[in-house]
Amino acid sequence: METYTSYSDQKLMDLFVSGDDAAFKEIYLRYDKLLYLYAYHKLGNKEEARDVVQDVFAWMLNNRDTLHLKTTLSGYLYKSVLNKIFNLFKHQQILKKYADEGNHYIDMESSETDFLIREKDITALIEKEILAMPARMREIYELKRNQYLSAKEIAQQLDIAESTVATQMKRAMKHLKLKLGLLIYVLVVINF
Repeated sequence: METYTSYSDQKLMDLFVSGDDAAFKEIYLRYDKLLYLYAYHKLGNKEEARDVVQDVFAWMLNNRDTLHLKTTLSGYLYKSVLNKIFNLFKHQQILKKYADEGNHYIDMESSETDFLIREKDITALIEKEILAMPARMREIYELKRNQYLSAKEIAQQLDIAESTVATQMKRAMKHLKLKLGLLIYVLVVINF
């Protein structure tokens, strides 16, 4: 007599959808640890990984009557875990944005995704302020920061006095400090 462990995923799903709880138990035993490792690899947090996997299995149990897979069981489970992870990241970003706006203080870990979004936002803000500079000031600033030219080289290229270059650079840095605030200004000085 066959045992559930020898059944294919498709047969287990058919039995599960028809109400067989032993089939669900076998699905759970077959995929729980694998899905947990997958979620943990993506999240780096044991509790969150466990919660994500449990949510997927709980959803399956609660929706067995309407569950119709268009893919393999393993494909469905891994995709479900991945979607839960994406939802978790999206939720964390919303909370972080809400907290950063000063409406509430929420203590949470920042994620790599959040860092990349912030880096893009800060870069766009810096570029906007550089474009808002007067034309000559912007030209001198960009030659200094983007092409790494010295004040003497810029003066020769633009046919202006070296002291004019120094004055324009001071004004450009003052403009950025005023418009961007001290923290972002420091990032400009360090990275640009």
